[in-house]
Amino acid sequence: MTDGSTFVQAFTILFREGLEALLVISALAAFLRRAGAPEKITPLYAGAAAAALASLGMAWIFETYFDGNHNDLIEAAVMLFAAALMFYMSGWLFLRQDPKAWQADLNRMAERALGAGTVLSLAGIAFLAVFREGAETVLFLHALARTANGFDGSLLGGLAVAAVALAAMFVAMQWLALRLPLRPMFLITSAFLFVMGLRLVGQAIQEMQEQTIVSVHNDGVPEIVTDLGFNGSWEALGVQGALVLAAIACLTLLSLRRSGRDADTKAKAAQALS
Repeated sequence: MTDGSTFVQAFTILFREGLEALLVISALAAFLRRAGAPEKITPLYAGAAAAALASLGMAWIFETYFDGNHNDLIEAAVMLFAAALMFYMSGWLFLRQDPKAWQADLNRMAERALGAGTVLSLAGIAFLAVFREGAETVLFLHALARTANGFDGSLLGGLAVAAVALAAMFVAMQWLALRLPLRPMFLITSAFLFVMGLRLVGQAIQEMQEQTIVSVHNDGVPEIVTDLGFNGSWEALGVQGALVLAAIACLTLLSLRRSGRDADTKAKAAQALS
């Protein structure tokens, strides 16, 4: 294997596997800075760092006891748990998109605005986003090193360039987030986490399909589905469609309740003035 080929493969492995986790962590860190709670970023980074260490440990277990093969069912379970956390945070952000309401929470120093449960959810998302890719990345790099010349200059160079590219993307996202108004920032982050949750559900179903636990029917599925990185089977699309409908129903119900509360508040205010 040539040095150029090793460099490209090392770069591709780290950049591809790290990109999705970085996007999740970047979006959440940008949201915390934009929401005026930068001190809450530490648990987010702590979750990612813990996942990196756990990934090394899991990679060692896979290499020692499973000949470098990861367990599809464990990976599916991690993905589904990560998706559940992302759906939770997506809804949490959507419900707090009103800048006036958010500022009122901050002014009252209400811990429920970013309480312990929410902070743990943020750390959990960071942990799972990194962990689900981390062990696989270590195993891929280990396999590449064995087929090339070990962890030589070309392999380490590819990793270094990929790390710089990921860091540049992180900085760019933080810069952009600081220039967005608060409401769009909340809505964009909410939508991003929801879409990422849907993707994770599809990937978890794919892991189960590889174990023949779930059947695969993909005739007639538009190619754009797989081009966008989603599971191109009707089984996955059916589950994802049901989740989208459930989210729409919840948002509609919450919107109706909020409208009712606003109407009651206006009616009481009118009575007080009369």
